[in-house]
Amino acid sequence: MLTAVAALALTILPLPQWLDIVRPAFLTLTVLYWSIATPRAGGVGLGWFCGLLLDVVQGPVLGQHALALSLVSYLAVREHQRIRSKPAFQQSLIVFGALAIYEFMVFAIDGWSGHPITSPLRWIHTVTGALVWPAAAAILSQTGGRRS
Repeated sequence: MLTAVAALALTILPLPQWLDIVRPAFLTLTVLYWSIATPRAGGVGLGWFCGLLLDVVQGPVLGQHALALSLVSYLAVREHQRIRSKPAFQQSLIVFGALAIYEFMVFAIDGWSGHPITSPLRWIHTVTGALVWPAAAAILSQTGGRRS
C-alpha cells in the first residue's frame, strides 16, 4: 500500500525538535485505518511489515515496532466492525487507546533492552494522533479504503 510508504516517509522526515515532539504517529494511524477499513488488506501482516520497516530505519531494537504494530493491528482487526460503526469522536477515543497501547509496548521494550526514554513527552504522540484521526481517516478513505 502506497499510503503506508507515504506514512513511513512522514514518520521519518526530519523536523525541528519542537515540531518532532508533537508529530503524530502517521504510520501507526495508517496501519490502524487499513486494519479497520479493510481488515484483509491491512491487518497483522501489514502491521508487522510496516513495523519492521520502521525498526530498520529508526528503532534501536529490531522488532519492537513490528511487535507493537502487530498487536495494535490485531486488536483493530478483531474489533473493526464495532469501531467502524462509531462516530468520529468515539473512534478518536478508541484510536487514543490503541496508540497508548502501541506507545506502552515500545516503552516497555525500550526499558527491557536498556534504552529507556522516560520523558513524559513521548506520550504526546498518542494525543496528537487521536486529534488528527478524523482528518487522517478522511484522507485515507479518499484513497479507496471503504471496500469491505
